[in-house]
Amino acid sequence: MELSGRRILVTGASSRIGRETTILLSLLGASVIVVGRNAEQLGITLLSLEGNLHHVYAFDLSNVDEIPRWMKDVTYAIGPLHGLVHSAGVQCTRPLRIMSSESLEELMRVNVTAAIFLAKGFRQKGVSVAGGSIVYLSSVMGLVGQSAQSAYSASKGALVTLTKSLALELSGENIRVNSVAPAMVRTEMSKKMLQLLTPEQIIQIEAMHPLGFGQPRDVANAIAFLLADTGKWITGTSLVVDGGYTSR
Repeated sequence: MELSGRRILVTGASSRIGRETTILLSLLGASVIVVGRNAEQLGITLLSLEGNLHHVYAFDLSNVDEIPRWMKDVTYAIGPLHGLVHSAGVQCTRPLRIMSSESLEELMRVNVTAAIFLAKGFRQKGVSVAGGSIVYLSSVMGLVGQSAQSAYSASKGALVTLTKSLALELSGENIRVNSVAPAMVRTEMSKKMLQLLTPEQIIQIEAMHPLGFGQPRDVANAIAFLLADTGKWITGTSLVVDGGYTSR
């Protein structure tokens, strides 16, 4: 899992799993391109990284048509990429009866459409090196159902099948495509969600994870494994990192 000399772009790097992933990749020797919308939070991430060969870019992925050109500009300035991690995403718990087309379109635009255009940008000549690796952050909600999670589940399920199709399409260009599907991970977002529940409800949810809730580093480890040579014979798969949640 040694990544010295490799440049890896990570979206959603300003917080949660994205931030932990950038920290781990820097510890493994990678030069990380830290991407997100909040420049201040990206700066905090940058200060947490090992080494000094890292770069920060504030960019709004909802501007999907601009992604390929933006990636061209970034790599022209710093050199081609060895890896791409799409950790940015919109989480939405919303019953069908109150769902709006606007909220659905926003979620799909960042979670799915941006993922497609990032891959389109990555495969451009000069943007990535031979043997490049793309890793999407999916979710177990893309593999199982959950009440009030229909839109989110649909977006994460789309990433699972997108991974398979792109793995086939890009194999001829020597680009691997995989995704990681975590269950409940202790992040700032999950903490806020759990604060809305009773202690009994929290116990019930944690009991659905035989190994308990995960930590961001658990997911980051899986992402790094797929990016590095440890995953060089893996493509088109969704690596489930869920503490046993989907074993039920």
